Amino acid sequence: MTKVIAIIGSPRKKETYGAVLKFGEYIKSYGEIEFEPIFLHDYNLEFCTGCKLCFDKGEEYCPLKDDRDVLMEKISQSNGVIFASPNYAFHVSAQMKNLFDRLAFLFHRPRFWGKACTAIVTQGIFGGDKIVKYLNSMGENLGFYSSCGCVLQTLEPTTEAMRIKNDRKIKKAAESFYKALTNGAPSPSLFRIMMFRMSRTMIGKLQNKEYRDYRYFKELGWFESDYYYPVTLGFFKKIWGSFFDFIGNKR
Repeated sequence: MTKVIAIIGSPRKKETYGAVLKFGEYIKSYGEIEFEPIFLHDYNLEFCTGCKLCFDKGEEYCPLKDDRDVLMEKISQSNGVIFASPNYAFHVSAQMKNLFDRLAFLFHRPRFWGKACTAIVTQGIFGGDKIVKYLNSMGENLGFYSSCGCVLQTLEPTTEAMRIKNDRKIKKAAESFYKALTNGAPSPSLFRIMMFRMSRTMIGKLQNKEYRDYRYFKELGWFESDYYYPVTLGFFKKIWGSFFDFIGNKR
């Protein structure tokens, strides 16, 4: 059975939680889906201190002993993840930002390939579109492929017309997410190919071979591959990939 988790950055079970539950109802109506909401405030997640041990030696050397690995395991065991957050000061909540800070080493060593992600943002007035893009971008940096999310107006008191409009948005986003789950990983964009090719060039040339990033790329054969995961690139993407290798070596 397909497993989907919703990582919720809200400290309260109100509008964001309600939107997640409605989203879950829709995707479960499309097929056999196991759905689990996860509240970050139920987990002990300490603040990153910037020691860089996760980058240099490996995440197992992190001095913070919290629930980071518990959350990583939940993500690993899922087929898709929904990142849900209220709009706090035109950004995600502190809980959601802290999660990404604690997983930042995965931006160097992404591992959640073959998994879909999407975003739900609740807000009073405006700013949510940029937050959805941010959440989907963070997911892609972790290895996910993203589908369009949704921004919901939840200014109190919420009118009936607003609830109807929000429900339509949730349904549309759920349909898009379900298609992403069932269609599988798409061919990477030129931007993602560029990020991969130039990152591996810098890791190969600038890092000590004892660094975890270098060993990770070496172990997975990424210094020779077209991309992070097996994919057939078209002629033009292959040409662009070679060009990005050239630019990376020049820099």
